[in-house]
This record gives sequence, structure tokens and C-alpha cells, in this order.
Amino acid sequence: MYPTREKAEKILREAESCNPGPWGDHSRTAAHCAEKIAMYSGLDPDKAYVLGLLHDIGRKFGKRHLGHVSDGYSYMMSLGYDDCARICLTHSFNEMKIEGYVGNFDTTEEETDLIKTKLKEVECDDYDKLIQLCDAISGAEGVMDIIDRMSDVKARYGDYEQSKWNTNLALKDYYEKKMGKNLYDAVEKDTFRPS
Repeated sequence: MYPTREKAEKILREAESCNPGPWGDHSRTAAHCAEKIAMYSGLDPDKAYVLGLLHDIGRKFGKRHLGHVSDGYSYMMSLGYDDCARICLTHSFNEMKIEGYVGNFDTTEEETDLIKTKLKEVECDDYDKLIQLCDAISGAEGVMDIIDRMSDVKARYGDYEQSKWNTNLALKDYYEKKMGKNLYDAVEKDTFRPS
């Protein structure tokens, strides 16, 4: 329940034309990281790539914070891409609770209820965890050190829950064990740049 790579890339390009910004290259970096980690950890690299590419697709609809989660979920569901819709929802909540969101709560009551309801229905799997990790290491210019990226987010929004921080570090450890190699080597941190 997800598009081909080519279709996903087209969806992202169209979305960027609606709301240009660094989020597009951030998404390309996340897709690259997801594909590489998947290759080394027994997951489907194509699925991982597409999920990484479209995790922030809700940004198509404007400069929103928590709103990009509900926008992305609803948009992907409308296209019949349930797996992508799920990732639009779960990528921002590594502890699977709305209270852990870093950023402004700019959703309507209806959108907030949608996020809360759908989060309760999800049992986090390795693809959810993978995109949460990739989101935490992906910048618009390329792969970032996870501590640097979380510190950047904390500086921008003034807060970053310690438990969310610790969960991201645990995800890094989890995937390094699955891969049997260093995360930054696997995702080509020193050489990859989104095109």
C-alpha cells in the first residue's frame, strides 16, 4: 500500500511546488538513509525509501507544525497509500504519544482527535522505527549526527523531551545491532548529499 519510487518522487516534486523549502531535501536524505539501513537489516529497501521520501508529505499544504502530521495522513489515505499514511502519522512520535511532539500544536480539534485515535491503533513496527530514526539524522544538506540534529530541533523549538531524546538514541543502537555496523557508515554520512 505504497507507490513506486518513481511515483513517490513525482508526488514529492509536486508537493514542493506547492510549498517550497528545505523539507524536500530533508525527505530525500531520510529516504536515502532508510534505503541503506533497510539493505543491511533485512527490510525492503524500496519500501523503506518510499516511506522515507513521503514521511513529511503533509508539508505540501503549507507551513504547519503538528498539522503536517494530520495533513500527510489524510492525503496519503486519499490516494490509497495506507503504509505511507501510517508513517506520516508515526514518524513524529517515537514514544507513540501526541504529548511528545516537538513543535507547535497548530491542529484543529478534529485533526488532534484524528492523530490521537490513529496513534492508539498502531503497533509500532520496524518501518515506523526506521523512519523515526531517519527523521532524527536527516538534514536538508545531508546526514547529520543524531545529537547535532536533536540539538538543532531543541534550539529551534526550545524543548526536546529527554525521554524522546533517549528513545532516538535507543533506535540508533537498535539498528546498529540489526545491521552489525556503524549507522553513519551505513548511510554514507560523509559523502551523501541530496540532489
